[in-house]
Amino acid sequence: MAGMPWQPIDLMNQRTEFALQAMQSENFRALCREYGISTRVGYKWRERFLQYGLTGMGDMSRRPHCSPGGLEEETIFRMVRLKERHRHWGPRKLQKVYQRQWGQAPSESSFKRVLERCGLTEKKKVRLANSAGRLATGRTASASNEVWTVDFKGWWYDGRGRCEPLTVRDEYSRYILEVRALPDARSTTVKSAFERLFERYGLPQAIRSDNGPPFAASNGLLGLSQLSVWWLANGIDLERGRPGCPQDNGAHERLHRDIARELEAVAYGERQASFDAWRQEFNEERPHEALGLRCPAQLYTARSQPWPGTPERLHYEGLSSRRVQRHGMIRYEGERIFLSHALARWDVGLRPRADGNLDVFFARLLLGRIEPQSAAFIPIT
Repeated sequence: MAGMPWQPIDLMNQRTEFALQAMQSENFRALCREYGISTRVGYKWRERFLQYGLTGMGDMSRRPHCSPGGLEEETIFRMVRLKERHRHWGPRKLQKVYQRQWGQAPSESSFKRVLERCGLTEKKKVRLANSAGRLATGRTASASNEVWTVDFKGWWYDGRGRCEPLTVRDEYSRYILEVRALPDARSTTVKSAFERLFERYGLPQAIRSDNGPPFAASNGLLGLSQLSVWWLANGIDLERGRPGCPQDNGAHERLHRDIARELEAVAYGERQASFDAWRQEFNEERPHEALGLRCPAQLYTARSQPWPGTPERLHYEGLSSRRVQRHGMIRYEGERIFLSHALARWDVGLRPRADGNLDVFFARLLLGRIEPQSAAFIPIT
């Protein structure tokens, strides 16, 4: 092909082939020599492909069709390179990153046009709106560390075996606090992960989770597990989605879709290193439309007061207290009353009621009441 001018036969195919190779070629002049054309002609067909796609590979009218305000070639290549780096980002995010790196950016519609003509866009599937809403008792965070959301990403297999990372995020800022591959999902393992988070970021006011282990126990008192009891002991409120309603933690589910698209299908070296690199990009580089195209790191603020560590005992001002034994029972007036295995070795508070019964608290959570006459514990409903 070298030194031979293009022939009328398969002319469009040759131009298209040249344009596609020119998009990735490191030596543009050598590529032009291989196809037997001048660099001026090569630049012309590469630019036509970027602007018009396959339709630009045919002969066009000599009538001027570019306005003086058209995009420069280098601008187009920057747009394409950004899209190649962030395949799942839309025009609005890319425009914000372009502006951050090079100052002035083309319009969002220009990004859409260029990416569409380069075949770099995907049509979104239309999803029907679901009538189910947020938790009726759920709060909407208005500042960092008001609500953290937590879950395990659905597992997949990589080159090292099964992978099911723990994910933790700040609801207000969308800041990802953790994406970590743990050896297992036991309460003690997840507790160690949260101890590291508390030491680094401080304590949230509330943690929202689903109803699965280790965050909750389906058959336990109020769904309490050892992990959620530990959260309560540290002064953290609990929020849970309704069973079978992942939309109650919808933003966290969206995070998992991003992980599925951008981490699962890509081969990396060391597993945790790839998670950390992706988390840093998500927090510090990726604009979010819900944040006014700011990055999560621009909004998130860790608490300045350090976490003092897990309290050894809970103190209930104005209430009497009882230590829950290892079998989940307390003693009251000589009777053994069962509460919950998850509360073992913690203290509960007892507050007298006007009807002669006793309210039972763990931290700030009302668990139910004790009826002394029958030595029975009645959980709150």
